[in-house]
Amino acid sequence: MRISDIIRKIEELKKTRRAVVLAHNYQIPEVQDVADHVGDSLELAIKAMECEADIIVFAGVSFMAEMAAVLNPDKVVLHPEPDARCPLADFLPPSVVREYRMKYPRAPIVLYVNSLLESKLYADYVVTSAAACRLISKLEDEIVIFGPDKNLANYVEETTGKEIITMPPYGHCPVHEYALSIYYVNKALELYENENPVLIVHPEVPRDVRKIAHHVGSTSQMLKIIEKIDKNSTVLIGTEEGLTYRARRLYPNRKIVPVNPQAVCIDMKKISLLSVLRSLERLKYRIQIDPDKVRRAREIIEISIELMRK
Repeated sequence: MRISDIIRKIEELKKTRRAVVLAHNYQIPEVQDVADHVGDSLELAIKAMECEADIIVFAGVSFMAEMAAVLNPDKVVLHPEPDARCPLADFLPPSVVREYRMKYPRAPIVLYVNSLLESKLYADYVVTSAAACRLISKLEDEIVIFGPDKNLANYVEETTGKEIITMPPYGHCPVHEYALSIYYVNKALELYENENPVLIVHPEVPRDVRKIAHHVGSTSQMLKIIEKIDKNSTVLIGTEEGLTYRARRLYPNRKIVPVNPQAVCIDMKKISLLSVLRSLERLKYRIQIDPDKVRRAREIIEISIELMRK
């Protein structure tokens, strides 16, 4: 089947089924192009709440589709590829959260949104990379348990001055940890040294990379930062390569390049135009969560949002 035919059928099914397609910033270009909204995990979950669609096709990894289902219990949420998981989230099973709760009974547990739903149920707060420092800085506690990303935990500790106990101590995103190591960053800076390069990175990258970056931020923050950068500079994107495509669409007259074109999340890339089409055709695979778990997860998310608003 030709790509043009797949796109046409997706557009037809979106209308007949009253559906929307939400795509994460790391999705392949074709999926981003066919999506109704493109953004980070929280942006898309909020978009899902705002839209009037009956069906949501979430092109992202599993925890993102779960978040959309939790925040939209009255809508059908479909995940085109159930095998598209998040290796970072898998570092933190619920048993580990329970273990840390028993070991540090007085310390609040803050979980990165990139975590399993079952683990979130044992947390006190849930945060995005953009909101982690803001929420934790508002806590009265000087010792905070944070997981599962060790690099983001270190960034929060540096930014807030609080003692962060990383849970587990080795959790990381393989793409940010290895494909965006200091070796690749220095290589990119050297390659574009005559073009006044400006390095912007995600806080999931290692500490030595963050130290030499010009800006550190979530994917949504990185896109906003580009607007403020000198137009004669080459922008180096230090996160999964899919964000570069989105950035170039938003700023077509800027030179924007990935630090490492091989910084690819293979789980994100498991979703294709064809899998989105099949999801709409067959209404698979639906995210179904126990109502009690939905209530508990929503309660934690609402408490987190309320604290950040203060």
